[in-house]
Amino acid sequence: MPLLETSLVGLILWALIGYLAGSIPFGMLLANWMNLGNLRDIGSGSIGATNVLRTGSKAGAAATLILDAAKGAVVVLLARAITGEDTAQLAGLAAMIGHCYPVWLRFKGGKGVATFLGLMLALSWPVGVGCCLVWLLGAGLFRTSSMASLMSASASSFLAVFVSDVPLLIFSVLLTLLIFWRHRSNIARIRAGTEPKIGKT
Repeated sequence: MPLLETSLVGLILWALIGYLAGSIPFGMLLANWMNLGNLRDIGSGSIGATNVLRTGSKAGAAATLILDAAKGAVVVLLARAITGEDTAQLAGLAAMIGHCYPVWLRFKGGKGVATFLGLMLALSWPVGVGCCLVWLLGAGLFRTSSMASLMSASASSFLAVFVSDVPLLIFSVLLTLLIFWRHRSNIARIRAGTEPKIGKT
């Protein structure tokens, strides 16, 4: 597949593939299919699993979480199998950007946490598992998805250092910065003590 090799054209194509895959709004699609209402009018207005959970549908939230994680993981695994690790990270970064800024939704997407976890699991399963465990720990301690997400994202860089993977470290720092940026309103509410608990509006 010459067009998908690591030439300039190939890199652009992988970035486009990653972006388009990442921009699939599974939360919105599932909410419509399951008659859960318009996610834009619920909770934070985000399209991710946490906001789907606010509709009261645990099944919808679980499906959104799995699909948002899978779209990032599939892109990485596909790019790695065809071209290599560098292209996999590029496609993964594009998928993350696509989730956060999907063209279909006027560039107003989700916070990117599930996609981030899927990317990490695909790029380095020990780091990915570590990030998932940190998320669970944060959720258990603070009962807020945003705090757990910020902890998990921050942990990814330390875990990348632990496995001595410099390219992954750079990748994780970029994604962590993006996640913090997407959570800036949550951070303000955390500081004010008004951030909703998991499962609450």
